[in-house]
Amino acid sequence: MSTAAVGMVTASQAMQAFTRRSGPANALAGDAEAIAAACHAMARRFHRGGRLVVFGCGGSGGSSSDAAHVVVEFVHPVIVGKKALPAFALTGPNLAAQLALLAEPADIALGISAGGADAELTEAMRVARRAGLLTVALLGGDGDVGAVAGEGIAAHTLVVHSRDPLVVKEVQVTTYHVLWELVHVFAEQPGALA
Repeated sequence: MSTAAVGMVTASQAMQAFTRRSGPANALAGDAEAIAAACHAMARRFHRGGRLVVFGCGGSGGSSSDAAHVVVEFVHPVIVGKKALPAFALTGPNLAAQLALLAEPADIALGISAGGADAELTEAMRVARRAGLLTVALLGGDGDVGAVAGEGIAAHTLVVHSRDPLVVKEVQVTTYHVLWELVHVFAEQPGALA
């Protein structure tokens, strides 16, 4: 294959890779108002002494790794001058039991799943909601938000609409970085949290 042909194939594949990502990313960006509302609610909870309790669900374990990543962002901000905010991740089985034992009503529950709202995430979010936590769900997949959004279990549900798990994970990483950034924007506006 000639160098020009290789370049065309590679360019075509690169374009396809970006196209697979742009639709779900743009759709989620279209939910900017919902993302801002979630960030404002989170900032208010932090302002009142709440902590961020993050957990990932799904069979691959990748969402649990994302939960740990979110915690690092909040407790160790990489931008100089940004305030560290209290956060911890729950891992392993029995997330609902862990939430019931460790979380407090002033806290924020952030559940992450690359797929739809699976049974484990739904049950953990139910426990968090009953305990008075602010509930935020970051979901992906075919948009099956199930009971999490349908029954109002999550006060804020953000969905990456893609069946490609790699695309979902990439857009979710961007989304939780935006959550971190906007929580700080609200925290830096004294009147916004009253």
